[in-house]
Formats: sequence, structure tokens, C-alpha cells
Amino acid sequence: MKTELYYYTGTGNSLWTARLLAQALGSAAVRPMSRTDGSTVKAGIEAVGLVFPVHIWGPPRRVIAFANTLKADPATYCFAVAVNAGQVAATLVQLKKILHAKNLVLASGFGIVMPSNYIPWGGPGPEDEQRRRIAAAREKIGRIAARVGNRESRPVERGPFWQNLVLTALNRLAFPRVPAMDRGFRVDGKCNGCGVCRTVCPCGNIVWEAERPVWQHRCEQCLACIQWCPQESIQYGRRTPGYARYHHPEIRLRDLTREGDLQG
Repeated sequence: MKTELYYYTGTGNSLWTARLLAQALGSAAVRPMSRTDGSTVKAGIEAVGLVFPVHIWGPPRRVIAFANTLKADPATYCFAVAVNAGQVAATLVQLKKILHAKNLVLASGFGIVMPSNYIPWGGPGPEDEQRRRIAAAREKIGRIAARVGNRESRPVERGPFWQNLVLTALNRLAFPRVPAMDRGFRVDGKCNGCGVCRTVCPCGNIVWEAERPVWQHRCEQCLACIQWCPQESIQYGRRTPGYARYHHPEIRLRDLTREGDLQG
């Protein structure tokens, strides 16, 4: 089954998931949502998968925009993997509704629990817990590949009732405020002007002024800038100087540059 996987990532969890899933499927192309020219699925593609992180208990803006412009044959088998830190909530339900409006059916949707990259709330946790989550995710990706390979149709995974009720309501309240949440970023004296933050930002939200990054209020809160900064000079609020940085241990910075992304 010819398959295309489209991913969105900031610190590598979703890219790693997409790559492992592609390997398990055997014949899947991996393409970044952030740098894909257009979103028309080529003729002959039988299955399309979207792999992305959960942001504030819902799909990121870039994923919503991609889904809203996705063009594919209605017979295409569509599936999704929502990478989260333990609270998938109604993220996949929301995506299913978006695709339904495009005359596409989200035949299956899965949650994958990975280490958290949300450093303002403390970050990924102890290293042994990170390893446990990654190992469990690896096993589940194999099961997902088997179900996708069989073109199974099944209800999308969702959180318990309280998540769907409370966290979805919080998502609706917070979602309009996300682009301006970059006002919390600041740079300390360790910044050496390397420009990694600008390069790694998947939505082009950082420009360079006086050899320092300036955020443009188009933020997705993916936190790629703070997590990939080699000097750990980017901070968010007052607490992050004491928190460990995180990106997926099998993903390198070059994987998130334009050249690396185009190679999948």
C-alpha cells in the first residue's frame, strides 16, 4: 500500500514517530507539513497519515491549516498519530471533524505518549521515565503499523470524559492566544548569535535584530527554539534556567533543517 506520512515537529518526537512508522509500513514516504509545497496527494497514493504533537490539548495551528487544505481522493485511507505527554484529550476527534468537512474520513487515529517537551511546566521528567515512554511508544508504533497495513477502520483514540470536557474547553480558550505567547521568551547573556533558533523554528517566527532573536508573534509553542539552543540561552519566564532541555535522543539538529526535512 503506497503511503505518505506528513509530520509536524519541534523537538523531534513526531519526526521519530513518523520515521519508525514508515519503516514498519515498508513503503511510506515521510514529508514535513511545514515545508511541503501544497497539500494535494498525488494519484496512486492509497493511504495518508498525519503525525503531529498535541499542543494545549488540541492540534497545532499548522496541522489544522494543513488538514484544511488537504486534497485527496475520498477513497484514500486516512489515519493520524497524535504525539502527547499523556493527555490526548479530544485532539483526534477535532481532526476527524476537519477532515470530514473535506469529504475525507479519518479511518483511525492513535495517541502516542512520549516525553514532554513543554519546559515551562518542568519538561521531560527523569531520564528513566523518558526511556520507558520511548520504549513503549516503539512497541505501539509497531501495532499501529499492523492496523494501518490492514486498513482497519476504528474509533479514534481519545482521553477520558473529563479530558474531553475540561481540556477541550481550555484549548478553545487558549487557542487564540497562542501566537502571542512568544512574549514569554527572552535571551540571556550566553547567546552567541549562532542563529540555531531561527533555523529550527518550523513556522518562521524568529527574525534577527542586533544579532539576537526577536519573536514575531506567530508562535506555535512547539518550543524548538528553547530546546535546541546550544547555549541554553533562551528562557521562557523565570523558571526555565533550572530545567533540563529536551529533544528526542535519536533526532539531530540537521534533521530539522530545510535540507534534512526535504530528505525526510
